[in-house]
Amino acid sequence: AMMVERWAGFGSAMATVIFLWSVVQNYVPPTFRLYLTAWAAKVAACFNPYLQITISEYGAERFQRSDFFLAVEAYLSDACARRARKLKAELVKDSKNLRVTVDDHEEVTDDFSGTTIWWYASKRQSKAQVITFYPGEDERRFYKVVFHRRHRDLVVDSYLPFVLGEGRAVTVKNRQRRLFTNNASRNWNPYRSKSVWSHVPFEHPATFDTLAMHPDEKEAIVDDLMAFQESKDYYAKVGKAWKRGYLLYGPPGTGKSTMIAAMANFLDYDVYDLELTAVKNNTELRKLFIETTGKSIIVIEDIDCSIDLTGKRRKDKKASSDKDSDDDDKPKLPMDPEKDDATKVTLSGLLNFIDGLWSACGGERIIIFTTNHKEKLDPALIRRGRMDKHIEMSYCRFEGFKVLAKNYLDVIEHELFGEIQRLLEETDMSPADVAENLMPMSKKKKRDPDLCFSGLIEALKQAKEDAAAKEDAVAAKAKEEEEAKEIKEREAKKDEGKDKTSGEANGDIKQGDK
Repeated sequence: AMMVERWAGFGSAMATVIFLWSVVQNYVPPTFRLYLTAWAAKVAACFNPYLQITISEYGAERFQRSDFFLAVEAYLSDACARRARKLKAELVKDSKNLRVTVDDHEEVTDDFSGTTIWWYASKRQSKAQVITFYPGEDERRFYKVVFHRRHRDLVVDSYLPFVLGEGRAVTVKNRQRRLFTNNASRNWNPYRSKSVWSHVPFEHPATFDTLAMHPDEKEAIVDDLMAFQESKDYYAKVGKAWKRGYLLYGPPGTGKSTMIAAMANFLDYDVYDLELTAVKNNTELRKLFIETTGKSIIVIEDIDCSIDLTGKRRKDKKASSDKDSDDDDKPKLPMDPEKDDATKVTLSGLLNFIDGLWSACGGERIIIFTTNHKEKLDPALIRRGRMDKHIEMSYCRFEGFKVLAKNYLDVIEHELFGEIQRLLEETDMSPADVAENLMPMSKKKKRDPDLCFSGLIEALKQAKEDAAAKEDAVAAKAKEEEEAKEIKEREAKKDEGKDKTSGEANGDIKQGDK
């Protein structure tokens, strides 16, 4: 009873103080009132052992949401949302999953190293009745993290960096991977477009399990990719930019593009398909590289056909410059606008793009070149250190065929495999052509393995006959050229003998006249 009376007296006293303060503050000068408010806050802080840190949605850059705020939002949705009572679901741009996050004015707790930490999702409406021109001005969202003051160093030095890293990892895991292509320089307008790249969702289904390749070769590539992905500290230790180059070379239809898609799906990277013919000069090339993000694969397909980057170009330029020097006195014609729009990317600019100073901007990038003719590329372009690993994409052999048979027909063993193995070892056929023969549909609208394998055997036999006929034709043509060359040499010798004989006869006549 005494305790109840004490609390009742305390409540009455507090009510009296609040009433008197509301009456007195009308007669207190504003400056003194602010002083009293600050003094009261200091007194309350002496008895309150908890600290709080506010993370605003928009920081100094008002037109762009804070990266830290987005990381906190992603972390709470992944780690703490299940403990919240009020949630909100939204479909985030460039995300492949529906994201469920903590709703505004909701509290969740988190545990870190045995320490309890409180998170509050809040939203405050702006009091100013003005027209705003950027998002977030009329309402300000923010997170407050509350903790005991004895854990200040733990929260600031360890917990918040942990939240930032985990939030970024969750964002990367949930993002919709994209396939980028560069916009043509002449069509890009910086006032209308925010980026020099345009993109679509990357949804290629290729994986290393479905890639028609020898298992040992695939395992070596997978191990190399995993070692690269986990070697950030090692690259920093040896003083190299965190990137790796791959050269994929081989005949058409051997799966170079499929290999790139399998790499992207394995690493969960975005793909930037760089079209060199749409790049105006080396400066634009560097700008494109700066606009790429980490965890990405930069691809230049058929690099030997994109622009002239071979060493022969220098000789051609020298010859053309000699010719131009002879024509200096001729009147100059107006420049063709189509030629002026042609790309001026040089071999030097591309080398700097791969491993120059600009290549160290960002990290965790893979650069891939593809070509059908490796021998046509400049040696400086594909040396080790630029293209660190050379992967030959060759014709389909029996190990690759077994992968295709399992993918297309769900067949692991068959009585015709022996004949197919013998023909594949004797015949060069690309995996694309082999796969095409495994796709025909029977009349029952069902893939018949017997029919498909029989058709493949016939196609292999026909390809073998065509290759033999082509070799015979090449040999016959070479023989004809050799015979023609010998005939020409004999005729040249005969003409030389006739000239010598006539010369001797003319000499005898001149001697007789003398």
